[in-house]
Amino acid sequence: MGADALPQQIIAKPVANDMKSNSAHKRNPGMALDLARIEDIRVNLSALERRAATLPGRRSVKKEYQAAWLLKAVSCIDLTTLSGDDTPGRVQRLCAKARQPVRQDLLDAMGFDRPLHTGAVCVYHDMVETAVKALAGTDIPVAAVSTGFPHGLSPLPQKLAEIKASVDAGAKEIDIVITRHHVLRGEWQALYDEVKAYREACGESRIKTILATGELATQRNVAKASMVCMMAGADFIKTSTGKETSNATLPVTLSMVRMIRAYHEMTGIKVGYKPAGGISKAKDALVYQALMKDELGFDWLQPALFRFGASSLLGDIERQIEHFVTGHYSAGNRHPIG
Repeated sequence: MGADALPQQIIAKPVANDMKSNSAHKRNPGMALDLARIEDIRVNLSALERRAATLPGRRSVKKEYQAAWLLKAVSCIDLTTLSGDDTPGRVQRLCAKARQPVRQDLLDAMGFDRPLHTGAVCVYHDMVETAVKALAGTDIPVAAVSTGFPHGLSPLPQKLAEIKASVDAGAKEIDIVITRHHVLRGEWQALYDEVKAYREACGESRIKTILATGELATQRNVAKASMVCMMAGADFIKTSTGKETSNATLPVTLSMVRMIRAYHEMTGIKVGYKPAGGISKAKDALVYQALMKDELGFDWLQPALFRFGASSLLGDIERQIEHFVTGHYSAGNRHPIG
């Protein structure tokens, strides 16, 4: 199979260049909280659900186009381990997979000769130094979950100290969790002040705000919380911790990315989006990519502005790529993650 077998207009760009653009990407400085704009937010739930239901059938790609989109998806994965039994050895293996996410023989068979790695490695604070050392010499950032992850109910000074400790340990991205009751009680000033304090504690590290959308009760709450977090300076908004009963869904994604679009129209600032939790199949990744391109455009298919929070997704993508190359599906143990 020749090097031109994969469509060049959608193939994964050199990931080293992608990550340089990520580090140089203009951060969201935030703005003053506009409560009138927040209270004016409305969500047409039935229209949102109809749009989400039609996406999987209306946006499909096959053969070499599918392989190209899947390679792009690999470069946008925050390869994650957030288990109570994490060990340095597991994190080191995960980092090795992040550096070489798809087997070289498969890339060679497709004529793919560009650098390819995942968007980041995401771990608890205790494993940040291990991950930083394992990724030395690469452009792969380490993301640390923080602020009392996953519930976010620790005292504020403790949460701020946790952010600063992770930054000092080398984390270039901080995934924080918001206090859900601020949203449920409509305490938008409190949510704004909280996220603004988190952003300040992050310093030069990028901040991703986890909304835990499965616990916010309504799509209108999801939309309002998204906008408040962006006004407070969030560089990314993220659906879930992965620990809730309901995580990333297409309707939630539509609510959030439309707030990203509204914020961009209002300020000119591009804020990133990270669906997390429950995205484990390659076909799901393709649907999310199609949604991002439809709603926000090609810039939001790059790791600077789009990430999947996932662990098992990469294994299924690699299986699909092997099927593209060989015509056969392989066993999952041929594509270990960590």
